[in-house]
Order: sequence, then structure tokens, then C-alpha cells
Amino acid sequence: MADIVVLGAGMVGITTALALQERGHACVVIDRAPPGSETSYGNAGIIQAEAVEPYALPTSPLVLLQMALGARNAVDLHWPSLPGQFPALLAYWRASGARSLREIIPLWRQLIGEAVPRHAALITASGAESLIRREGYWEVHDTQKGLAAAVQAAERRKAEHGVEFAVVDGATLASAEPAIRRAPAGALHWIAPWTCLSPGALVAAYARLFAARGGRILTADARTLARTGAGWQVAGEQAEQIVVALGPWSPELLRPLGYRMPMVRKRGYHRHYSGATHLRRPLLLADHSVVLAPMRDGLRIATGAQISTAGPSARPRQLRRGEAAARSLLDLGAPVEATPWSGTRPCLPGMLPLVCRAPRHPGLWLHFGHGHQGFTLGPVTSARLARAVDGDAAAIDGLDRGLD
Repeated sequence: MADIVVLGAGMVGITTALALQERGHACVVIDRAPPGSETSYGNAGIIQAEAVEPYALPTSPLVLLQMALGARNAVDLHWPSLPGQFPALLAYWRASGARSLREIIPLWRQLIGEAVPRHAALITASGAESLIRREGYWEVHDTQKGLAAAVQAAERRKAEHGVEFAVVDGATLASAEPAIRRAPAGALHWIAPWTCLSPGALVAAYARLFAARGGRILTADARTLARTGAGWQVAGEQAEQIVVALGPWSPELLRPLGYRMPMVRKRGYHRHYSGATHLRRPLLLADHSVVLAPMRDGLRIATGAQISTAGPSARPRQLRRGEAAARSLLDLGAPVEATPWSGTRPCLPGMLPLVCRAPRHPGLWLHFGHGHQGFTLGPVTSARLARAVDGDAAAIDGLDRGLD
């Protein structure tokens, strides 16, 4: 019988198991898919040390309308999904107001500040150094007006949070990145973030570290979860405690137990291309809301958010627009995959991840809702949850905002 079963083998689930294991708990991880092969596989691979404020919605109705109509390629609305998503989106919008953000940002900033050190220890222990670059990334702007606004916002972040950045003009950027064939207006160089050449491979490396330390990873269906006397049973495993770390699938699992978690489901897409794979740093094309990230499998184009509860699109509009923008800048080459990859970001309306003990079921812990930052924050909230399991309730203070 395991002390704790962790449901989910993404970045959040695997690092949860590692953090609990380091504190002496015998853990089993259960997922239907191999470690790092679903949502954690598909991101831009940036450990975002600069992201000291969460992704808030614009509070201006006019700006929201512009986004809904496709401005900057940031959002693609699947209109039939909106009625079901509306309550969570409305709560998200309300939480994006200045007063709410003042409450959220101090804790969010603490979490982000812990990310690089937590990853650094795991990268070293798992032997994953070859996957990591420590040179930050470029935020590229096509117009002087857009660049000036971005510099102003970055200077505020530096003044308030100490985030370091540099500004370069288009010619300097083109010199630093010879693969670029036209000079944009300029770019910000975010200095502190680390980047990864294969997010899925990094999670898999962390999973191998967990297994090498005596942990078990089982391929099974988490939906078999059931209460048994004083403990829990799932996929034939008995455990005293359960951690639900299933990302966007967590609310569905918990609904039969009486928990309701409104969640904004933001679908993202990526595709790899065979051309300009020798970028020194990833490029965030700010005017087109895509990241061009050099990966082991090619140059990955990762999109913004599609608000949708439907299945993935075969020809996602945001990816098509992003590809066109990328081709104007780089020799992109041919797509590596026949079809784009797609995954869903689990965004809770309060923007903070949910890390807490379930109030009505002894031994049940909730750990999901990291939104765009599960890859960055997984090791951070995992370490805090492990402390809470061992009695340090203060470690997760403020991380129960998504609980109903």
C-alpha cells in the first residue's frame, strides 16, 4: 500500500511525486499516458522567471471585443463553446480588475521567484542539462509604437519587481539571430528565463529520477478512483492519500465527489517546422501572439489561446496566422508533423493554481489549475503541497481560491 497516489504524470504530477518522495513518502503516479506526453508536452518550453504577473484579461469592453474579433491573433473564439464557458470567463474577467490583482500578484510573484531554483535542482539531479538554455528569449515587435509600449510596461515591471531586460533595435536583433531575414522594429531581451529544447523530454527525465529513487509509475485510468474505508483505491492501488494533478481533466474526476471547479479551457496548438532551427533564443512575436521556439524536433510554433470546449481544429486559424508571420521573418521550411498538436491549458478564474486539501474528503488533495504556467510552476507548488501534507499549512496559504 502506497502512502500517496498522485493522479497525473505531467509536470505538476511528476514533480508532486518527487517532492513527496524527498520528504519520505512512498508514492505511486497513475496516468493513462506516459509522463510528459500530454499538456506538458505542448508548451513553448520557457521557464518564465520574468512572468511576475499572471495572465489577466483586459478589463476594457472595447479591447475585449477587439480580441474576440482576432486582434493580434491572441484569442480564437469557438462561439458554440461560449455559453458553457461564460460563467468561468466572467469570473476570470472580474478577477482581472486592479483590486483583485493587487491581492493575487504578491503570492504569484513569490511562486515565480521560486521556479528557476526548483527546476535547477531537478535538472541537475535528473541529468537533463543538455535540454536547457539559460539565455532568455526575445519579445519581438514589428512597430516602433508597439516596441515603445512594451518598453514602458517592462520598465514598470523592473521598478516594481526587479525583472531585468534589455532593449535592442531590429539590426542588433538580426545580427544576434542570423536566421532572421528582415529586421523588425526591435525587441526586448528577457534575461532571466530558462528555455528547454523538449518540454516533454524534461518531464520524462524528472519521471526517470522519481523511478530511480524507488517510485512507481503506472499506466491506468484515474477515473476508477473510489473511497474505501479510511483510504482510497484507484486502478487496483490502495493509498492513504490521493493527489489530483490531472490538469484540465481534474474537474471531471472530482465532479462525482461533489466538487464544482469552474475552469476556462484555453486550447493551444503547436507544430514543428524543418527550416530555421538554429535560433539562439526563442522569439515571441508579440504582434502575432506566437512563440517560435527551437526544439529537438524542429522549430516549434506555439499559439495563443483558443477558447473552446470542442475537439481540436484540423486547421487552427491562430497557427495559420502564426505560420504566415513566421515565414515573413524566417526560412521556416516544411511542417514536420502531418497535423498540428493540440492541448488544453487548465485556467482557473482566480488565476492562481489550486493547491489545497479537499474540505469534504479526508486524504484528498487538489493540485491543478496552473493555466499557462504549469511547466514553470509545477516544481514550486509541488514543494509547497508536500510541506502541507506534512503539516505546514502556511506553505499553501492563498492557494485555495479556485475551490467551490
